[in-house]
Amino acid sequence: MQWTISENNIVIEDRTYTGDLYARKMHEDGRPYHTFRTATVLVDGNNITFRRCTFENTAGPGKEVGQALALYIDGDDIRLEDCILKGHQDTLFMAPLPPKEIEKDGFLGPKQFTPRTPRTVYLKNCLIEGGVDFIFGGATAYFDNCEFRSVEPGYVFAPSTPEEVETGFVARNCRFTRSNEQDVPDASCYIGRPWREYAKIRLENCELGPHIHPDGWHDWGKTAARQTIRFEGYPLPW
Repeated sequence: MQWTISENNIVIEDRTYTGDLYARKMHEDGRPYHTFRTATVLVDGNNITFRRCTFENTAGPGKEVGQALALYIDGDDIRLEDCILKGHQDTLFMAPLPPKEIEKDGFLGPKQFTPRTPRTVYLKNCLIEGGVDFIFGGATAYFDNCEFRSVEPGYVFAPSTPEEVETGFVARNCRFTRSNEQDVPDASCYIGRPWREYAKIRLENCELGPHIHPDGWHDWGKTAARQTIRFEGYPLPW
């Protein structure tokens, strides 16, 4: 099932949203769903607070089904407090989308042609589970006292911060954990990699589990982007 929440200035508490759509599933229009039509919940209202809510996509591992969003945020001043987000590949997307697609139908979905408007998102005391690029997008997002739980080898963050935006993803007093050692071996995950060339991530007083690779960051093979991305840690956690 899918939900769209477009109201402004509301508080939503103690709700559970579960869906199972995935990128490789065929849509009735004869094309795959691709990434951005799979979201269990699309939020495009402004000034919305979610408390003690669960957002889940149960489609399964990305290597089997591809991308499968639990929550797609394309509203401004969105707050999540004490929430749980569960998925595998691409659990949480926070708009704006990058300016252009790299491959055909890459942005196919409800916001494909909308203006790339800056967004700010706040998450506090939240648990976010996933595998590959499970927190991604172009928003300015602040994570306070959150847990990022890897359920398979991969990458936690994949930001696409717009060039003109100063702050991308900021994690403060957060923990990088894993579901278990068998499924997520030591050094099998990275803090992040750049979805686009001006990606920005900052960690402040975060704890990294043994599943995080000693290098911390991965450049996704974009060697030129090393001059424009900004991945930082205070104090350096690796």
